Formats: sequence, C-alpha cells, structure tokens
Amino acid sequence: MGRSRIPALVSVGLAVLAGLLVPAAQAGAEAATGDLTSAVVAKIGEKTGTRPDLAGTEVNVMRTDGADWAFGAGIAKAAAVEGAYPEGWLFVAHLENKEWTVAFEGEPGFPSLTAAAPASVVPDTAKPDLAALGPAEAKVATGDAKPLAGGDFRTGMRLPWAVGQSWRYTGGPHGASRQSVDLAGGDGRVLAARAGTVFVMCSSQRGWLRVVHDRGYQTDYYHLHNNRTDNGAAVAEGAFLGNIGVDVSCGGSATGPHVHFSLRQNGVNVAIGSHNFGKWQFYAGSAEYQGTALHGSTQVGTGGSMNNFGALGFTQGIVDTNGGGVLNRRSGPGTNFGIVGTVADGATVTIACSADGTSHTGRFSYTTTLWNRLTDGTWISDAYTWTGTGNPVNGRC
Repeated sequence: MGRSRIPALVSVGLAVLAGLLVPAAQAGAEAATGDLTSAVVAKIGEKTGTRPDLAGTEVNVMRTDGADWAFGAGIAKAAAVEGAYPEGWLFVAHLENKEWTVAFEGEPGFPSLTAAAPASVVPDTAKPDLAALGPAEAKVATGDAKPLAGGDFRTGMRLPWAVGQSWRYTGGPHGASRQSVDLAGGDGRVLAARAGTVFVMCSSQRGWLRVVHDRGYQTDYYHLHNNRTDNGAAVAEGAFLGNIGVDVSCGGSATGPHVHFSLRQNGVNVAIGSHNFGKWQFYAGSAEYQGTALHGSTQVGTGGSMNNFGALGFTQGIVDTNGGGVLNRRSGPGTNFGIVGTVADGATVTIACSADGTSHTGRFSYTTTLWNRLTDGTWISDAYTWTGTGNPVNGRC
C-alpha cells in the first residue's frame, strides 16, 4: 500500500502533500521538520505496538509556520485486508531548544499546545473544540465533561446524509471498539453529522475526513470519493464532505461504495452503540458487522433502510413504547393522574422539565420513576422516552 512513512520535508514544495500553502522555512528549519516526522512516528508506535492489522505509518503535516509550530495527523495505515482499518490522531507540535514536543489528541499536553499555537497553525475558530480533546480523566477532574459518554449518549447529530432521505445500513458496529458502521445508498452525498471543523487525515488528501465537534465528539468518514480538502475549515451541520466510495488511501479494503462512519470522544475511538444519530440508535450484535438500529420500536437490521429524521435536540426525546402503539399522556407525573391524550411510538417530543412519579419499566429493562413534562403541559414516563440519559434533560419541575 505504498511507503511505510513519508520522508522528511526537505522543501516547501513537499508540503503540498498537506493540501495547504506553507510559509517559506528558514534554513535549518527543514531538518527540524524531518525530526518532527520521526517524533510523530515514534508516538504512533507507542499507541499501536506491533498490531498485525496495521501496515506502516504516515505523517500528514497540514499546517506549519515554517519554523517552530506544526499541526497535522499521525496515521497508522491499515493492512490491505478486509476488516482492517487505519488509526489516526491529530497532533500539535512545538519546536523548543531544538527538540519537538508533540501531543496527540487525547493526551494531557494537547489542550495547552493547541491554545498556545499561532492561528496560522491552529485556526482560532477551531481552538475551543480542539482544546476539548484532552484526556477524559482530566475532564472529569475539572468538571468539564464525562469520559466516553459516561451515561449520557446524546450527540445532537444527524445521520451523514440528507434529512428525509433513506439509505441502507450495510454494516453494523465494527472495528476495535465497535466504533463504526457502514452506510450506503441514496444520492451518495456524505454530509456532516453536526457542525465542526474538518480535517483530511491521509496525506494523499483523499478518502478520510475527520470532523471535530463540540462536547469532545468527533466523527470520521472513510472511503470517500471527491472529498473536500480544505483542512481546518468550519463546516455547518449538513455540509457536503464527499461522496461514498471505495478509497483506501490509508489502507484497509472496500468492496462497494459506502461510508465507514465512526465516532470518537475525548480523542479516542468509542463504541457507536447506544448513541443517537438522526433519531436512531445503533446497537452492536454478537459479531462484527451485525447489530440493529432502533427508532422508537422500529428495528432495522443490517441491509435494512434508515430514514434520516434529523438531529435529536438535547431537550428532546423519542417515544419508544417497546412494541409499538401509542403512549398515554397524563395530566401529572404518574398513572394516578388522568389520561389527556396519546403520542405515537417514534414521535419526537420536547421536554420542559422532569419530576418523579410512578415507576415503569421500558426497553432493555430500564426501570425509572422519572416522568417528563412536555412543552404542551402533559406528562409521559421516561421509561418510554429515549433521551440518551436516565437523568432530566431540561431540569426538574
């Protein structure tokens, strides 16, 4: 699949690999860039060891000030076999006292280096979300976030195609952390699942995009064709990223056009299962590529069709009656209050506040006394409302 690593950057022209214009480097800085390549490759080795599913490394320097700052991606390329996928990390590096300090996303030094880097290397618009990609443990200590969902599986994301369009769910959760699903069909246009900053991971500038979102989340899109190459650009939810394809610029294999869609949080791969995208939740099966997607009581297996209903708001829920039918709306938080209407399975509801009431058990044996007051003043049990967390999503009444 090509060279195991790129050579040292001995001229400004070679920086075109990163798809960006780079300021002219001073004499002596070129050799230091070569040392940067070695430093990044060494860190990749620390992350991956000698895994047989990986085949060589690649360093994609996206931005540099030509002297002592650099931003890019370190890639462990995948072996050219089915079921192998590349690993990759964004990095920030600073040259000081003739030595490069390199921090990968998810490491303690990444937030501080990101904040200190000049805007020519790390765009000011991207710094807040990138700076959030420190280790999960540090986030818990400062109260900024919970590690790896931490019981809150809300993403605020849609599926990566046009709202109202249906695509095929071609492969259930798979990969080392079951962090990915395969999706194909529709018009083939892959769109950003949520607003953020986009980066092209492979130095070929083809195939693999990563979008850094808020709340420590990232989404990856692999195998793309005709993908955008504007590293560091801000993208809106629904922005075009590329077309489904079979590109394997960073290794692996693909047998038909699709997007390999992955989830990361706090700078590491996380299981995509239980998270919500386009008002669906993915759940892993007993083996890789198996599993289901759930919208209310509607379940779709691999090969099935999924309609993109759009993003679920952070104070919204999806009615799941655990079998279909309708859910009673009551005048207060419990079955001791009168029925004042119904709401259909799969409907989206907006929650005004929550309170405790009578206990009920929904899907996956989820038992709770929590009830949600909707914006129309009626109440439904949280046992039959998927919100992504068992806690109130809009405060207590």
